[in-house]
Amino acid sequence: MAKCEVCDKSIQTGHRISITRSQVSRRANKMWRSNIKKVQVKEPNGTVRKAKVCTRCLRSKKVTRAV
Repeated sequence: MAKCEVCDKSIQTGHRISITRSQVSRRANKMWRSNIKKVQVKEPNGTVRKAKVCTRCLRSKKVTRAV
């Protein structure tokens, strides 16, 4: 299971609901997968390592990406 190493975001589960004539008729299981990438991350002490990070943490600059 993919999991973000920064915010611990992983798969969320729930129901996909099919609606007919304004009533809930069926429920099917559904999984929402988070968008997790394996990137090279620069640590505060200067070392570079690979980590699994979600794209929200990359956009909000919680992690500095090594180029």
